[in-house]
Amino acid sequence: MERGSIIEARIGAESAGVRLDRALADAIPALSRERIRALIDGGAVSSGGTVLSQPSRKVQAGDAFAIAMPEVAPATNAAQAIPLVVAYEDEHLIVVDKPAGLVVHPAAGNLDGTLVNALLHHCAGRLSGIGGVVRPGIVHRIDKDTSGLMVAAKTDQAHEGLARQFAAHGIDRRYRAIVGGAPRPAEGTIDAPLARSPTNRKKIAIVPGGRRAVTHYRTLERLRGAAVVECRLETGRTHQIRVHFASIGHALLGDPVYGSKGGFDGVLRQLGFHRQALHAALLGFEHPVTGVSMAWESGWPDDMQELFTHLHV
Repeated sequence: MERGSIIEARIGAESAGVRLDRALADAIPALSRERIRALIDGGAVSSGGTVLSQPSRKVQAGDAFAIAMPEVAPATNAAQAIPLVVAYEDEHLIVVDKPAGLVVHPAAGNLDGTLVNALLHHCAGRLSGIGGVVRPGIVHRIDKDTSGLMVAAKTDQAHEGLARQFAAHGIDRRYRAIVGGAPRPAEGTIDAPLARSPTNRKKIAIVPGGRRAVTHYRTLERLRGAAVVECRLETGRTHQIRVHFASIGHALLGDPVYGSKGGFDGVLRQLGFHRQALHAALLGFEHPVTGVSMAWESGWPDDMQELFTHLHV
């Protein structure tokens, strides 16, 4: 995609009746909801030649919209020499193995020291500008305290191609987690809509009428009082795996928000394990420029390996 070009989006049946900003953010994963709102406020979103000004406008299935992407301002984030584990890199994209504790992009409370700062240094500033000046190159994200594989785009062409695959659920993303107890059945699907909790806005909850969220899982190994599960995401909602497994009584070990330490309190304290036991272990997609199918796998990070070994039967 050239800077200053038009992004077109058509609303599917699953987004009928929802707000314009939310529907467009679902249709175009490369753009955050906040970025969509800013573009609406700037008069960049239109339908049938009419410029739209209200993010809260309800959309219907089949509605078509055009977003006139403005020329991208230079990135305002500082390039910082933060070590990166690079799984793959070419002129279009980079796949990194993110450590737990590293925030993906700057936000209130984390204005630097993020993956974006590290990428700006590593890539000498050459990152796609579609996500805006705060999120250059970022096509998707994983939680600060989740480790593992994620891809960033160096060029707008790569960014747009990856965004299309995310929107079409064409990205193979598999996570490995250590959960309390043993899920029954051992293999299945959790299909439960997610939204901000009506009682605690800092948390995500299963809310009727929320955004559809689907997690496919299978148990890989039973541990002492716990299990290793592989999760394949059909959708990629905020905290999706963490909330879904907590909802079926098998919260991720160490999860400070959705978990309960229960019988693992002493073990977690002994090991110094202070995060959710979740790792983005596999990432696969078609290269957005060459069309070649590519996939990478990441083994347990040291802290999860230690926890696994301690709980191994």
